[in-house]
Amino acid sequence: MATPTRTTRYGTAPAPRPVMPPQPSATFPRNPGMPLDLGWIRDIRINRSAVERRAGTIPTRRSVKTAWQAGWLLRAVSLMDLTTLSGDDTPGRVLRLCAKARRPVRQDLLVELGAGDLGLTVAAVCVYHTFVDTAIRALDGSGIPVAAVSTGFPAGLSPLPLRIGEIEASVAAGAREIDIVITRAHVLTANWTALYDEVKAFRAAAGPAHLKAILATGELGTLREVARASVVAMMAGADFIKTSTGKEAVNATLPFGLVMARQIREFRERTGSFVGLKPAGGIRTAKQSLDWLAMIKEELGDRWLRPDLFRFGASSLLTDIERQLEHFATGRYSAAHRHPMA
Repeated sequence: MATPTRTTRYGTAPAPRPVMPPQPSATFPRNPGMPLDLGWIRDIRINRSAVERRAGTIPTRRSVKTAWQAGWLLRAVSLMDLTTLSGDDTPGRVLRLCAKARRPVRQDLLVELGAGDLGLTVAAVCVYHTFVDTAIRALDGSGIPVAAVSTGFPAGLSPLPLRIGEIEASVAAGAREIDIVITRAHVLTANWTALYDEVKAFRAAAGPAHLKAILATGELGTLREVARASVVAMMAGADFIKTSTGKEAVNATLPFGLVMARQIREFRERTGSFVGLKPAGGIRTAKQSLDWLAMIKEELGDRWLRPDLFRFGASSLLTDIERQLEHFATGRYSAAHRHPMA
């Protein structure tokens, strides 16, 4: 049967079909943490070959096409922490980022896709503490929270009182989410008590703001250490575990994500607590975002495909997703300059 088509202002394109809109998030208690269980940590084992084999099947065996792909890409947009974390950030750049966060996809494309009434926005805007107030004012009335990177991001090596003070300052300024970096040396030296105490202190300083613990997976050495660090952060009360700062040589990869997702699943089974996952760094194409969504759906289930339990830390990713959506709407790929820079 021939594929239905319709005429748009761009020419002939596939007929629109229902897309999968972002779903509202049900409320549930935050992860309260638990006492440090060193026996649990010691017993963690990771079969690297099996993890890499499983991760390798996801891009090759999981694929969505046509209207389903458009729906999944709109879902990916709703899961983004739109981010700018550069040394040359300015108030103007943050204002532009916030404008993009309010309307991440061109309205004419959303109308062509039959999604013009979704009220689509990103999940959050992530900035340095210096720009928290700027972002909050720019996002006023949108419902989009501001996330602040903290604790001496990206290295996390400033004195502990300063790192705690930075969290408290960002929360006082209005940040509703705090992305902290752990001390990698605690993982590399297996000092799990120190790591637990550190993350627990960060969680206390964050108060009502949700805490995302950045593990810097590319600097932890092995998948086993990634798994152990994930569990310790969750025991200490992290609301999310996050792969990377985006500044490491190796950032978010599917093997890292797979290991972290399985620790989240086991933590949920053992404690009943929900913890989110945030891959960040190196996810630049729409295809990569679909691979991550497929992995999360299969490993953790549909409930984790909502902003309160899954985020992409991204900026350049949004441009490629918009280009893919325009291709679906018009049948042609557009130049990147057609889409306002995030």
